[in-house]
Amino acid sequence: MRTSVTLLVLLLAGCASDSRERLVIYSPHGKEMLGEYELAFEAARPDVDIRWIDMGGQDAYDRIRTESANPQASLWWGGDGPTFSKAAAEGLLEPYRPSWAAAMPPGSYDANDAWYATYLTPEVILFNTRTVAEAERPADWDDLLEPVWHDRIIIRYPLASSTMRTIWGALIMRQPTVEEGYEWLARLDANTKTYTADPTQLYLKIAREEGDVSLWNLPDTEIQSELNGYPFGFAVPASGTPILNDAIALVKGGPNQAAAREFYEFVTSDSALVRQAERYFRIPVRQDIPADRLPSWMASPIVPMDVDWDRLEKEGAGWMQHWDENIKGRGDEYLMEARR
Repeated sequence: MRTSVTLLVLLLAGCASDSRERLVIYSPHGKEMLGEYELAFEAARPDVDIRWIDMGGQDAYDRIRTESANPQASLWWGGDGPTFSKAAAEGLLEPYRPSWAAAMPPGSYDANDAWYATYLTPEVILFNTRTVAEAERPADWDDLLEPVWHDRIIIRYPLASSTMRTIWGALIMRQPTVEEGYEWLARLDANTKTYTADPTQLYLKIAREEGDVSLWNLPDTEIQSELNGYPFGFAVPASGTPILNDAIALVKGGPNQAAAREFYEFVTSDSALVRQAERYFRIPVRQDIPADRLPSWMASPIVPMDVDWDRLEKEGAGWMQHWDENIKGRGDEYLMEARR
């Protein structure tokens, strides 16, 4: 009898759960932040069931494009501006003007309201503080090409990640020509031990001392250090670093658009952005949040790299394909062929 009652309770609970509006979100922002805002929004809206899928910004774009005839997600939260612009040009995003749109600086949103930036995300050089002595720590991009780093670099596979695509494109444009940019990446590849399929594997391998150094972004590096206790530190490259506009958008034709717009406003309110700055190291783009409400470290200057974002949007996919087909895993060979 007790078993029958238990099964009935579980069945009823399942039915109750199924009656909620399901809201699917594609995002690279990690289980820590996504989990918190899932619980917070569901507490405010018990009739909504948040389902987030943690994936890289490029993977999110690819999936939204593939699903365009039958969209599964309603919201895309996180990725670089050029990738969002490409999605907007392909008609994959639903225009929406958020309540705080007037507080945005030029260049941080789509002219037709297809996407808006939420955070400024600087890219950094990540290192294991246990295995990399303070005097040895790389201070700039070119330091990673030195022989001391051979077989000590681990990198998140770039094609699936908008963060890595931004870094790769910026490093190519940092050189006088694209070919010289490829050669720079080939030298980096020659020092690289492995490429990981996702950020979790990257963090684990660096923490387990399977490698010592990587290229990544500031917020996620700090989250893994402060919240998860990983021995991670970082250096902001002295010559300058890409600072990308990390964006949010509604998916064209996605289910439950009213709930999606509400969640959009919920996670981008001024109180949410202050919370995300304090706990998740996210730098708000909005200019109406007083500096004294934000962590003091955000006042420290970061030298931005001069990135041609339009060029990156137009040519970046071709650069990535060339790197993947000709350079990845064969950097030394590529350099030998280039020098003949």
